[in-house]
Amino acid sequence: MLSRKNKLLLLKLLSLFSIVRGYNVLMIVIAQYLASIYILAPNLPLWKVVFDLSLFVIVLASSFVIAGGYIINSFYDSEKDLINKPRKSMLDRLVSQQTKLSTYFVLNFLAVLFASYVSFKAVLFFSGYIFGIWLYSHKLKKIAFVGNLVSAVLAITPFFAVFVYYRNFETVIFVHAIFLFLLILARESIKDMENIAGDMALNYKTIPILYGAKYAKAYISLLILLTLVPAILLIRTFDVGYMYLYFIASIVFLIFFLVLLWRSSTKKHYVWLHNILKFIIIVGVFSILLINVDLVLNRIL
Repeated sequence: MLSRKNKLLLLKLLSLFSIVRGYNVLMIVIAQYLASIYILAPNLPLWKVVFDLSLFVIVLASSFVIAGGYIINSFYDSEKDLINKPRKSMLDRLVSQQTKLSTYFVLNFLAVLFASYVSFKAVLFFSGYIFGIWLYSHKLKKIAFVGNLVSAVLAITPFFAVFVYYRNFETVIFVHAIFLFLLILARESIKDMENIAGDMALNYKTIPILYGAKYAKAYISLLILLTLVPAILLIRTFDVGYMYLYFIASIVFLIFFLVLLWRSSTKKHYVWLHNILKFIIIVGVFSILLINVDLVLNRIL
């Protein structure tokens, strides 16, 4: 049996894992490696990608910065989360604000320290990334359009780090990035619909608050329709192996999403819509394997 002290420590660790969204960080790590193997460096032997120490350091630094970003976001949003996410907020509050800040600074310091192994440019890159996340959490997220746009840019920045490392500038990579960027931007906009109560209480200037639900739905619909463009291009124009099946399924889900969007009116509905987009993104990560199902076996040597 665990003592009361050990139980409290375990709960605090669980709380910290919840704050840094450990499952999201893990998904980004997997996505960075799969993108490196299948999209960014398809001609390199598998072992050279998997055991590339510089790539590992970039992924590790990205993970620390992202985890730190979730912490500083939780720090600034603690009051809003009490309204929008009361259950999660109660768990997160097991970790004090001081502990959050201390962990935030340690993670960012480690990220920059590890980046110094790669190059001075990597140090500048991750320093800028850290500053961008802080600026978003402190100021920009309260501004309509700007907050969502910056959030989507910050979400794809870890992939940009790997992209720059491999210096692969093929058009298909940009089309993949646009598809992901638009999906994330739509998801951020849905979150505004979902969190409208807390945003109003803390005077956030989000799209649904400033312009109303109907305008917000029209804006989200436009983003979804724009997302269909790179999806169709990746099906018809570029060689993505069997991953074209994922993009066909995504189009079906996104059309279904649009129908549900215009029928939605409650927070519960918007949570479902948010989860649909999140599901499409997560499945997309593992669908990278479909680009060439024999690729791993053929590149072991």
